[in-house]
Amino acid sequence: MKILPIFLFIIQALTVRLVAAQDYQAVDFGIRGDGEALNTRSIQAAIDYITANGGGKLVFTPGNYVTGSFYLKSNVTLQLDQGANLLGSNNPFDYHKDTVVNWQSMIYAIRQQNIGIIGKGTINGRGFQTAMNAVQNVHKGIVQDELKLDRLREWNRPENIYFRECKNVLIKDITLRDPGSWNQTYDQCEDLHVEGIYVDSKSYWNNDGIDVVDCKNVVIRNCYFDAADDAICFKSHDANAVCENVLVENCTARSSASALKFGTVSRGGFRNFVVRNLVVYDTYRSAITFAAVDGGFVENILVDGVKSINTGNVIFLRIGDRWSKGKKPFMKDITIRNVYAEVPANKPDLGYSYEGPVEDMPRNISPASIIGLPDHKIENVTLENIEIVYPGGGNPLYAYRGTDPKSLDGIPEMANAYPEFSQFKELPAWGLYIRHAKQINLKNVTFRIKGADYRPTIVADDLTGGAWDFKSYLDGDRLKDSFHLYQTKDVKIN
Repeated sequence: MKILPIFLFIIQALTVRLVAAQDYQAVDFGIRGDGEALNTRSIQAAIDYITANGGGKLVFTPGNYVTGSFYLKSNVTLQLDQGANLLGSNNPFDYHKDTVVNWQSMIYAIRQQNIGIIGKGTINGRGFQTAMNAVQNVHKGIVQDELKLDRLREWNRPENIYFRECKNVLIKDITLRDPGSWNQTYDQCEDLHVEGIYVDSKSYWNNDGIDVVDCKNVVIRNCYFDAADDAICFKSHDANAVCENVLVENCTARSSASALKFGTVSRGGFRNFVVRNLVVYDTYRSAITFAAVDGGFVENILVDGVKSINTGNVIFLRIGDRWSKGKKPFMKDITIRNVYAEVPANKPDLGYSYEGPVEDMPRNISPASIIGLPDHKIENVTLENIEIVYPGGGNPLYAYRGTDPKSLDGIPEMANAYPEFSQFKELPAWGLYIRHAKQINLKNVTFRIKGADYRPTIVADDLTGGAWDFKSYLDGDRLKDSFHLYQTKDVKIN
């Protein structure tokens, strides 16, 4: 790993400093907590006054404060006391799409600094009803939207928070609930500290937990995310920008998509990440997904300490070529260590209000995967102190992929596909599949399977270099030589 001690020191020491100034009571600005009055203009007037007068806190005492879109401004912190609920209006016309971000939100901040939202109170978007009302407006012909799958596109539904190009941001201790779209987006921000927040984000489609886009110097710590879509999601929308210097630690995530994900959009890149002590449960797709599929890169990543229970897939590393526009994607220098994971036979998010879709079938249980492209290989990955328990039961009569050259060559590259672990359908291994890679190292890696599977534990195709120290077991009995190498060289197996 190339992560320098100074980087770790800077991230651990990062404390967002907000302006120490006067506290202002929301009620003094005519902001009403009766659950009925629309407070958008009053909240905006209060924020404008506070920022113009040197900054301070706008304090919401217990009550239910209804609002549409408003803007947080420099040197202003919203303090939501316990029992204070900031409620999104259910009237879609109380929100607008900001022209800078081209997205809807309840709370915006655009090119501001020294801002925050703190306290034990709640931001509740009440997004399900708002989204339903917006769909009805489309059916009536009042609003234009393509209604893909009979729901508005994500940018035409309100998030709870969207901050763009802000510096010195603190989000601490609040509860975030029920957005109409994604939940909270921090886009090209610098010095972002998110700590101790509780996120329940599964009231409607595309309800992510948190989205961090092309940000620099980020801490996400001691947080809980329960999301209908990706829980902790890093994106790079700008081909000239990088999401970098990030610490995620002591967080819990559940998702009907993926728990920790890089690169659903990856035009720029992701660099210098440390993820420590992550708990994942009841998650439909992957506990860890790193993707470079839009011309961007992923490099210098450390994941240390993951417990993943009832999760459909554990590790998925992927290079693709979806929207690259001539740029050359790459992924290198990744260490994932100290992981315990259990993959179930059944759908992990069964029974949640918005389940992940049943797709990419037929296939047996998919392995962890490291999959590049012939001209863009994943390089220098270390998996260390890892134990993954699989259900087994792979049935060749249900879905079959052999280890003969014709079967292995027949696996599609799918360079321009959306990156998901299941996209290739049946893969030829039950534990780990590697394709188009260099220097993949396994140190003290254990694969356990509860029932027989017709596939070997590990299959490597077009791999150059690496040292493997791994063991695999079937119901407690050691499986020996349970691997297959194809077009592979310079791999030392212990």
